[in-house]
Amino acid sequence: MNFAEFAASRKSIRGFTKQPVSKETVDVIINAAKWAPSSYNTQTWKIHVVTGDVLDNIRKGNTDNTLAGKPHVRDFPYKEEYEGIHRQRQIDVAVQLFEVMGITRDDKEKRMDWMMRGFRQFDAPVSLVLTYDKSLEPAGITQFGLGSLAYGIVLAAWDLGLGCVINGQGIMQSEVVHKYANIPDDEAIMICIALGYPDPDFPANDVRSTRAKNSEFVTYHGYE
Repeated sequence: MNFAEFAASRKSIRGFTKQPVSKETVDVIINAAKWAPSSYNTQTWKIHVVTGDVLDNIRKGNTDNTLAGKPHVRDFPYKEEYEGIHRQRQIDVAVQLFEVMGITRDDKEKRMDWMMRGFRQFDAPVSLVLTYDKSLEPAGITQFGLGSLAYGIVLAAWDLGLGCVINGQGIMQSEVVHKYANIPDDEAIMICIALGYPDPDFPANDVRSTRAKNSEFVTYHGYE
């Protein structure tokens, strides 16, 4: 399989088996992903790998805070709501997921359970929490580097038969993640990645999101 085929074969995994992921396997994934590009080779990223009781405590803290109505807090400024075509794409994939999961518009219980899966890091056996030093803020270039690293992680995992989903909800109660993962206050949490072996019986794992045609977002300059 060439790279184009391999990249297109990857999809987000939101349901995992109970099979543990060994530290050695995670290390292999990180060893491959760390070759991602960064500005001037600064490699301004850190990874906190959490599993077991630590991850369970994060799940519980995220869940308790969210159900109690505690506002979502990230470690960096971000836009709460997407608009226009970006919002439509978000809706489109949600419709796909809800259809295969049998979640109807008026089924509040199932809709709530689906939302809480994100705060539970999709019940994955491992979560990789990506951070950067706050001293690097404003951190646009640094965050670009962490995005490159994240893509490397999901591809390296896929190559080994593991699945991932980039998980913003899992770090929206950032103080919980800082506390239980023992992440220093001078590190900003960028994102987390749920990681594990895909559950073949979980319907949402059959969903493959679409991509826009190049003509919708690419402009060529200087070509005849």
